[in-house]
Amino acid sequence: MDSDKKRFFSAVSILVGTCIGAGVLGIPYVAAQVGFFVALAYIMLIGLLVFTINLYFGEVILRTKGDHQIAGYAGKYLGRKGKIIIEFATVFGIYSAIVAYMFGVGESLNFLFFSNSDYSIYFGVLFGIGMSGLLWRGLKVLKKFEKIGVSIILILLIFIFFVFIKDVNFSNLYYMNTGNIFLPFGVILFALMSFHSIPELQIVLHKNERLMKKVLISGTLISIVFYALFAFIVVGIKGFDTPEIATLALGSTFVLLGIFTMFTSYLSLGNALQENLMYDERFRKKEAWFFTSIIPILIFLFIKSFSFFSFISILSIGGIVSGGLIALLILLMVKKAKEKGNRKPEYSIPANWFILGILSLIFIFGIFAEIF
Repeated sequence: MDSDKKRFFSAVSILVGTCIGAGVLGIPYVAAQVGFFVALAYIMLIGLLVFTINLYFGEVILRTKGDHQIAGYAGKYLGRKGKIIIEFATVFGIYSAIVAYMFGVGESLNFLFFSNSDYSIYFGVLFGIGMSGLLWRGLKVLKKFEKIGVSIILILLIFIFFVFIKDVNFSNLYYMNTGNIFLPFGVILFALMSFHSIPELQIVLHKNERLMKKVLISGTLISIVFYALFAFIVVGIKGFDTPEIATLALGSTFVLLGIFTMFTSYLSLGNALQENLMYDERFRKKEAWFFTSIIPILIFLFIKSFSFFSFISILSIGGIVSGGLIALLILLMVKKAKEKGNRKPEYSIPANWFILGILSLIFIFGIFAEIF
């Protein structure tokens, strides 16, 4: 495999590995609650919006000299207030994701080893500790494990599709509940978010930035198709009885798929936060690692011990607060980057105020509909 193909595959793996995470567990549940075809429409619509914003953010990065994380780009183009808002949204979103992954992996490992007892809190903490060791090694280990993890995820999805397609009851797919019509927004937005990993793509594609657009298109489309197929299989089999952590109701193969998806996404998001703290906040490595690895474990223990939030509520709140804010700020950033960028980009996407306004209104409507 030549250098271009290796870099392309590594970059796509990072994007897909970030995107496909706890949504594997959460999307089938919200799809079952609202109806599969309503959820499919959400996946396609939000997927199109995220796809567009990913391309916009890729252009912002390509118009800017030097390596930054998302907060650094916000500071450059939106000033101190913009940077503070996006720092909050980034930390909130990544912490939400990491805590959700500890929930999901803890429940999954408990199911595999002790299906009749609840040791999920211990498995969740052990998973967090294990991931903290990998995060200490940084981007090098990310590139290695993302390729392995994403390959396993796609192989498992193909296996699941062909083995379980015969068990799909198509009558389960036609159910619809308009009372839950806005339920999927936050969870699906959370599931498709991959903004934090896009600055890593530029580093991986070093001197091959012309591949950025192709990577963003490929990685985003793979994630959209993955979620649509997975929801089809799970809802088709379980129908309205699909639980919050969907894989637990469908056997060991599904549980393993869920664990692998959360492993790769945890690694990518954790590395993005750690790099953000070191590049843009000037934290030392030990400090960045502590805030990325240890603080989320403490938050998980606190939430799990007092049962403050359900798994789905963590995904939904994370998607609304983090995904909504970051998407809106990227839309503002791209306009500024077109005016003030200091590098000629390898691609450019039209971004007039009408387009940006329509996209912004959709996100604002979705956020308010989810909250109220």
